[in-house]
Amino acid sequence: MTDPTSLPSFPPPPDEHPLRGKVLDALIDEGQQPRIDEDGDVAVSVQEQMLFVRCLDTQPPMMRVFGQWLLDDTMAGDEITRLRAANAVTSALNLVKVTVNADRLAVAVDLIVSDGTELGPLLTATLEAVLGSVRTWHQTVTQLLEGGPAADDEA
Repeated sequence: MTDPTSLPSFPPPPDEHPLRGKVLDALIDEGQQPRIDEDGDVAVSVQEQMLFVRCLDTQPPMMRVFGQWLLDDTMAGDEITRLRAANAVTSALNLVKVTVNADRLAVAVDLIVSDGTELGPLLTATLEAVLGSVRTWHQTVTQLLEGGPAADDEA
């Protein structure tokens, strides 16, 4: 008899969470190995970072691509510096929202999805945008600590 825990994880039926099913298919087509986490979000590892896609079957359908990172003691800067960096990145990038709450950095992009939207390229670009925003946030914190301009001050 086969161990039941070794069975593959099958995607939900197409009529149950239709956007989430399309997101899973698109990520698989893009060469990713997504899974559904305990919150019902699509989880995917990109550049060794865990990112998530929350699908909302609203009218119109929406999805939030996001990641969260725990800031430890090695990350320099006080709360105000971290918040200023988050504000600078958010104002410079328009679609990306960056925030710091206590010891967590959160980055998210909200997208409206139409029937004709090609999800594969959109998801790939958005996942990269989230990770790029994290890198920009780190660079901005460093610039602020060195007394340089924040990302939005350079425009």
